[in-house]
Amino acid sequence: MQASEVPRAVAAARSIASSLGLTADDAIVLQDSNRLTLRLLPCDVLARVAPVAHQAARFEVDLAQRLVEAGCPVAALDPRVEPRVHERDGYVVTLWTYYEPPTPQPHALPPADYADALARLHTGMRTLDVPTPRFTDRVEQAQQLLANRDRTPALADADRELLGDTLRNLSRAIGERRAPEQLLHGEPHPGNVLSTKSGPLFIDLETCCRGPVEFDLAHAPEEVGEHSPGIDQDLLRECRILVLAMITTWRWDRDDQLPNGRQLGTEWLGQIRAALGRG
Repeated sequence: MQASEVPRAVAAARSIASSLGLTADDAIVLQDSNRLTLRLLPCDVLARVAPVAHQAARFEVDLAQRLVEAGCPVAALDPRVEPRVHERDGYVVTLWTYYEPPTPQPHALPPADYADALARLHTGMRTLDVPTPRFTDRVEQAQQLLANRDRTPALADADRELLGDTLRNLSRAIGERRAPEQLLHGEPHPGNVLSTKSGPLFIDLETCCRGPVEFDLAHAPEEVGEHSPGIDQDLLRECRILVLAMITTWRWDRDDQLPNGRQLGTEWLGQIRAALGRG
């Protein structure tokens, strides 16, 4: 979110919380990317705020409720207010449970715990019939970004060709494997997993899609895949390179707001070349 928008977005979240009987005298910014994540105090609620054009909020609220009911390890909405999307001053706001991290907080989630939580999420997701895009739709979004030189002006031609070839070839190769597909989180990377006193919980469900479970595992640390029985390791390797090409493409978006995003994009281009033997 643009820095100039943050004060208004915070004010919208605090105003909505107050109108619902939650005292929100202060707000701590926990994350600022395509949407703002706040901890409102002293009511201790997690607020997610996005411009009103952001269309995924309703989907995320509905899916989170169904996954919690299915016993999945996902963060829940705040039980003190009606589970819905609130709108104010050009922003949509959703209110979630704030989870205190365990004490002492672990440096990283153990791979076995990560793999177990992701497997339980996938088990619950298999019970739901939810219309979502296929993983290839997300690949196509990255391809469209590559094709738009106005959006990616700093990307060298050779790097643009490398990313385009990787996205196209691996998307086709993965599809040709005809692996079983199901509802996926879409981006279950470490930044979307909370360590809580009751175990790991997944957040940010707006990226859900359909595809092989290896596509989800490709977002997790490599050690997680080693604790996931029944996984096609060759398919997982292809998915890892595909995901790396996708997130590398997003780092070259002129509007990308990830700190050190351009530096990461450069590093990841080198990793893609090495993985494909083009070093």
